[in-house]
Amino acid sequence: LLLALKILHPHQAVMDAHGPLFVIAGIMILGGIQLLAAGLLGELQVRHYFTQQAPAPYTIDRMVRLRGSQETTIITEE
Repeated sequence: LLLALKILHPHQAVMDAHGPLFVIAGIMILGGIQLLAAGLLGELQVRHYFTQQAPAPYTIDRMVRLRGSQETTIITEE
C-alpha cells in the first residue's frame, strides 16, 4: 500500500511518516518466504524418510518351486 501511494503521489512525503512500517513489512514478507521454503524442504525430507521405511505394496502368499526334471520340460515347451 505504501509503495502504491509513493508511486501515485511521488511528491508527497509518504516515506517520512510511514518509512519504518514499510521496512518492517518488507522484513516480515522476507521472513514469511523463508518460513514457507523451510516448510517445503521439511515436507520433502519427511516424505523421503517415510518412503524408505514403507513396506512393499504387495505380499507373497506362497512360493512354488519346481524340481529339476520339471524345470527343463517347462522351459522347452512353448
